[in-house]
Amino acid sequence: MKHFDVIVVGGGPAGMFAAGFAALQGARVLLLEKNRRCGAKLLITGKGRCNLTCGETDPRKLSEQFGAAGKSLLTALYAFGVEDTIAFFERHGLPTRVERGGRVFPAGGDAAAVQKVLEQFLADSGVELRSGCRVLSLTHHDGQLQSLVTSQGEFSATTFVIATGGLSYPETGCTGDGYAWAAASGHQLVKPQPALVPVFLAEDWTAEMVHFNLKNVRLEVRQQGRKLDERFGEAFFTRNGIGGPIVLDMSAAIGAALEQGPVTLVLDLKPAVDRELFDKRLQRELAAHNNRAFANALGGLLPKDMIPVFIRLSGIDPAKKCHSVSRQERGQLLKLFKELAMTVTGIGDFKKAIVTAGGVALGDIDMRTMRSKKVANLFFAGEMIDLDAPTGGYNLQLCWSTGYLAGTSAAQASFG
Repeated sequence: MKHFDVIVVGGGPAGMFAAGFAALQGARVLLLEKNRRCGAKLLITGKGRCNLTCGETDPRKLSEQFGAAGKSLLTALYAFGVEDTIAFFERHGLPTRVERGGRVFPAGGDAAAVQKVLEQFLADSGVELRSGCRVLSLTHHDGQLQSLVTSQGEFSATTFVIATGGLSYPETGCTGDGYAWAAASGHQLVKPQPALVPVFLAEDWTAEMVHFNLKNVRLEVRQQGRKLDERFGEAFFTRNGIGGPIVLDMSAAIGAALEQGPVTLVLDLKPAVDRELFDKRLQRELAAHNNRAFANALGGLLPKDMIPVFIRLSGIDPAKKCHSVSRQERGQLLKLFKELAMTVTGIGDFKKAIVTAGGVALGDIDMRTMRSKKVANLFFAGEMIDLDAPTGGYNLQLCWSTGYLAGTSAAQASFG
């Protein structure tokens, strides 16, 4: 049985960082990845462009994106933060650029380039990589992890890092293996849930609006008349629902609310203008087309292909002359622009989820080192743990930071 100082299971971003930085500490490191190559999920992040990190360099402000539990990340963020991430990739020959919303991408916009940098990092660091290697079982002895039985043999180590990711995009190899191992080792799991997913709607007219990117809109989540959440930014309609950054960011909350009862989304297409002012704008548009059919009156307010949907939803006869549109009918039209209500029927599953919410409970991890409180020589990193954030590079930064901290901590612990 071949022995190592550190064995890392999972060749995603957190696992590659953990392995590479453990090796740079002088540890003999083995990285096990069940796919043919590491970093499969990186290739589909950011629509294939890979949103590496965010533009927020203050660890405390960044941690707030992870909710109330975000403070637990501070040690990792101070150890390896946004500036360290950018410096790492630029030092390894991959320049970056900051785009709208503080999102940081490779300057060339190519996720494959990120994968290549990380593969080279593993090679340069002296990590022994075994790809196509599936872990079959874990062997414990005296309360510690002793060895791993794999499809390529059995390997032992002084310390171990599990960074197998969550359940999102299972085609990339994220099948929840690490969760099962953690639970079998006595760790508490917060139920994994799909997060950052599209939302499905009852309305069928969304299929007619799939070609439009809705910019600078406001979306509210309501239940029994009570506002649960809201976001301002970009969205788009899909064939059977609605997606886009602001939808993804609220999707976990929408899914949780659905378990309690019906949920409605309310879209404000003109949030920069209050209701009274926009009503006056509608009156001006109708007056400008006074003797024309209502069907021809919305060109100054909507893209051409959206107009038929709005006319239909308004209930106003499209042949009706604009001067004959009543105050009540104008009120119906106003409501479409300012309070377009949609009925939620569900959210996407793990096949559509960008990240997984839930995972190994933070109370079972010493977040100062990423070491397990249940198994002394075991460390966790990345999406395995119960932390997730909105879109914008935050979730990958979680992987870089916790991967670095877990790897360096595991290497130091392996030296006694």
